[in-house]
Amino acid sequence: MCGILGYTGERQASDILLAGLARLEYRGYDSAGIAVLSNNTVKVAKNKGRLRVLEEKLKAGQDISGTCGIGHTRWATHGEPSDINAHPLWSDDMSVVAVHNGIVENYREIKNMLANHGYAFYSQTDTEAAVKLIDFYYKQEKSPLRAITQAIKVIEGSYCFVMLFKDYPGEVWGVRKDNPLIAGQGKGESFLASDVSAILHDTRQVYYLDNMDIVQLKKGVVRFFDTEGYAKHKELSEVTWDAQAAEKGGFEHFMMKEIHEQARAVRDTFGSVFHSGKIDLSDSGLTDDAMKNISQIYIIACGSAYHVGAAAQYIIEDLAKIPVRVELASEFRYRNMPLSRDSLAVIISQSGETADTLAAMRLAKQNGIKTLAIVNVVGSTIAREADNVFYTMAGPEIAVATTKAYSAQLIACYVLAMELARVKGTITPTYYENLIGEIQSLPEKIDEILDEKERLSEIAAKFVNARNAFYLGRNIDYAVAMEGSLKMKEISYLHSEAIAAGEMKHGPISLIERGMLVAGIMTQKNLSLKIASNMVEAKSRGGFILVVAMRGCETLKEESDFTFYVPETDEHFAASLAVIPLQLMGYYVAVARKLDVDKPRNLAKSVTVE
Repeated sequence: MCGILGYTGERQASDILLAGLARLEYRGYDSAGIAVLSNNTVKVAKNKGRLRVLEEKLKAGQDISGTCGIGHTRWATHGEPSDINAHPLWSDDMSVVAVHNGIVENYREIKNMLANHGYAFYSQTDTEAAVKLIDFYYKQEKSPLRAITQAIKVIEGSYCFVMLFKDYPGEVWGVRKDNPLIAGQGKGESFLASDVSAILHDTRQVYYLDNMDIVQLKKGVVRFFDTEGYAKHKELSEVTWDAQAAEKGGFEHFMMKEIHEQARAVRDTFGSVFHSGKIDLSDSGLTDDAMKNISQIYIIACGSAYHVGAAAQYIIEDLAKIPVRVELASEFRYRNMPLSRDSLAVIISQSGETADTLAAMRLAKQNGIKTLAIVNVVGSTIAREADNVFYTMAGPEIAVATTKAYSAQLIACYVLAMELARVKGTITPTYYENLIGEIQSLPEKIDEILDEKERLSEIAAKFVNARNAFYLGRNIDYAVAMEGSLKMKEISYLHSEAIAAGEMKHGPISLIERGMLVAGIMTQKNLSLKIASNMVEAKSRGGFILVVAMRGCETLKEESDFTFYVPETDEHFAASLAVIPLQLMGYYVAVARKLDVDKPRNLAKSVTVE
């Protein structure tokens, strides 16, 4: 997702904007730009490429002084990455200048309408059409607020606009629909941002905007309006997490730092619901009576969160004996399957803003399904709209490839499975207590694995020039294989495929060639022999066999080229340990290939467009 920042105050806006945008670089982008309003003149600097190019341009003497401005880092959607398509974009006379996240779906119709009123277009973007539509109404209404309220009645799609109006010095305006936007308030200064991490060094006092909120910033003043232009009240919130959590802390990359933070994320997430020796989900809104009546669960997510759901499916069905469907959010939206009213939709999203996941949750609610959101970001759209919320305690995750948020989501799913099983009486009290003890032991075991990480670095070096990899597993191990494979492909650009091991002979085995990495996850004891047979087949065809197993597993010890043992735990929780060496493998291969680990090409941290 693109990064957005707005500022008005007493300090130089360009300094604030560049520093804030640098904190949003982790989201991924291909161009950057800022606009500053001073003495009824708007000055713009923007370019294709990294933020450092923009900084060098400004250091070279481009005058962009002023205390009110907006900034943007863009991932191209409409129009290739270029200087002209970079944001900000402006109306012909610079009366309106704006940055935009999201997609204007009806931009062609808007452009055609505006062309009939004498407007011409210089970029390939959908954003320019929206900016000039706002300008069209502004010239009629002579009011930023009325121009915005008129324009959003026409604009279709998902968006967040942050704007300057040349005739209103010292003011920044914003509006959001299905794209995140927060407002920050400081002493004599105000902020808008797509992510709180951009402004946390300047203020901890923030407002979370709801869908279709319009916001006006003045120096130290934040005002809100509805779509009819009426003033509305919003509560000020305080951000409690440490700003240092969004810094590297001595690690070469955020991803490695966050891999090491998984033990804490697991401990804090479980600790948030474990009080006085008992699990308590009352803060998330799930009561025992509500859980007793659940007869079906739909887990809805995208990407790594979907892989969490895949693991949770096996765990919930085994412990609580409730049927579970794991659905890709992007597909759930377009199916017409019958939905049971006594079911629960579990919505998993790190950001709480994932466009497909949000739309799928809204569909479930429209069908009368109760929703439980498992999210990491307080005040996010999914968190606000869900019936119940379980907040994970991963803290800010900067690297695009998720690690600690994934691990925290697993813990939330373990707790849900255990509580459903307790309420329905499908596990004994003794086993329930044992499971609590196992979860509490996971952080120490994660740290044990990390103590051996250099072994994986040596193995990863063998695959710097590899082209393909397979990850095999069954049951929970298949869910882990999917996440391990994703980590490899998204940051090292090595093509990898996760395969349910029983499907190996139904086509994929034809792709194995000498030296190809074949990783087998073997934490489920009753299935280890079956996976072993699949791995031996791969080895006989020249595959390099890497095994991740729990200590004490002797299966494939002789046949594997490399075995990484994780500490023993209850098999229901094996994903929390088995995933760590696979995260590290992806990381070390990417480092060996000298790639940008934290900001892999073409990817964004939060996917807020379809």
